[in-house]
Amino acid sequence: MRKLTIAVIAFSLLAMAGCIKEEVLNGDGKGGSEQQVSGDPAGDPAGEPSGDPASADPPSGTSAKKGNAFVFDVQDVPKLTISVSLDEWNRLLKAYDDNINTREYIHCDATFIKDNQRYVVNDSGLRLRGQTSRRRPEGAMGQEHGKEGFRRVHFGLNFRHYHKKDKKYDLKGVHKINLKYAKEDPTYIREHYGFDFLERQGVWTSQKTSWCRLYLHVEGDENPFYMGVYLMMEAVDDEYLEERSQFRSDEGYLWKCSWGSNLRDTDDWRFGAGEKPGGQYAYELKTREDELSTAKAQLVDFIKNLRDLKGSQFEAWIKQHCDVDLLLRTYAAFVALGHWDDYWNDMNNFYLYFDSTSKDDYKVYMIPYDLDNTLGTSHNCGVQTDSGRHDPFRWGIDECIFISKILGIGDYRLKYKEYLKAIASPGSDFLYENSVERIKAWHKLIGPYVSNDTGEDCSLRDRPASWSNHQEYRLIEDSPSNNWFRVKCSVLESL
Repeated sequence: MRKLTIAVIAFSLLAMAGCIKEEVLNGDGKGGSEQQVSGDPAGDPAGEPSGDPASADPPSGTSAKKGNAFVFDVQDVPKLTISVSLDEWNRLLKAYDDNINTREYIHCDATFIKDNQRYVVNDSGLRLRGQTSRRRPEGAMGQEHGKEGFRRVHFGLNFRHYHKKDKKYDLKGVHKINLKYAKEDPTYIREHYGFDFLERQGVWTSQKTSWCRLYLHVEGDENPFYMGVYLMMEAVDDEYLEERSQFRSDEGYLWKCSWGSNLRDTDDWRFGAGEKPGGQYAYELKTREDELSTAKAQLVDFIKNLRDLKGSQFEAWIKQHCDVDLLLRTYAAFVALGHWDDYWNDMNNFYLYFDSTSKDDYKVYMIPYDLDNTLGTSHNCGVQTDSGRHDPFRWGIDECIFISKILGIGDYRLKYKEYLKAIASPGSDFLYENSVERIKAWHKLIGPYVSNDTGEDCSLRDRPASWSNHQEYRLIEDSPSNNWFRVKCSVLESL
């Protein structure tokens, strides 16, 4: 690789006023083609079809924002092009064939266009993501590139994967983005609504999200392939912790909690770090992985105390070791969203963060994660058959004791009820009129770019997922019997 450089190149526009500047944030990449970095003066990759929504000049604005505020900007739909060499793309396809749960990265170059500025991050890392939603990004098993068309899949883009602590590879201070397509969400907005609503409710552990127009360019293809509108999501990792000063420390233990994480049982198979052959751990350590035994001892001790302590002893312990108020705010919002695929009902889809490595002196935080199956996408799961009308005080299964034991304390139960009723009170961001105003604005923003080259998810529709057991729910269509916000508010008002 040639010597790393940082350059800003101004291009004169031939057919329009203003200019697009290119900032190369590092040196030559191993993964992408040279064509991708040297686009035409209008700021789009050479050869991109004219007339496509993404070929328009990026909206004018300011690039003064940095980090999350710049990348996760819900007022814009920036353009992200991922360029990959043919060999690297075929390596990703083979990795999937060998292990559908692969976490293997391939080399790529990323070009991000926003505010009339092109940011080039060479030699980034690209991987597949997803659990039950995983699928091959192109063709049939065993096929190499070019045999059949692309599919919309979830990606993870780590600008610094091959350069670890070298922040020259960051995109305006962001080193990792998760890219999620609107799988089984015809509205395209459920997950973004969820994290936005959590933040509006004072849940500062919520991830940042916004949309982009995603292109994939494999070496040798005449044009980049338009994958469509994707949700960009902040990764929950060490830098997520650093971004939030509310944590006492960002040097504690972070666990990703998947199916089986009931916070009751402590079988050894549930705990681990790194990739697990043939599946995933219920509790996977994501920071300080070389300290697994110490981190596990802390988590196991927390689980045993949560399970075994009773009465005033439990009340004093949970007050010391958990931000209970934040947890109650979080769960009130989960109930409003209809988040059934969660900890309480499905022992799944959350992170736990211990803000100290001490076994005795810490606070634990439940971090929201994976909110796509919400707002009327209901399912027969756990104790639930209708996430719109289910009792907020009996939201989940007996096996998951964390929330139910806290709600066994009178003051906490009252506080939880207060947060639930506030969500349905006059002026609330959750009310139908306020929710629909935001949803329509987001649809106006992303609507022109939804149609894509895969032929999948090419329109916006006010429907839940096709497999939802309550197909009647609507978000925009107004009816007291089937509008999600009307139905949920009636349930909360009656508490």
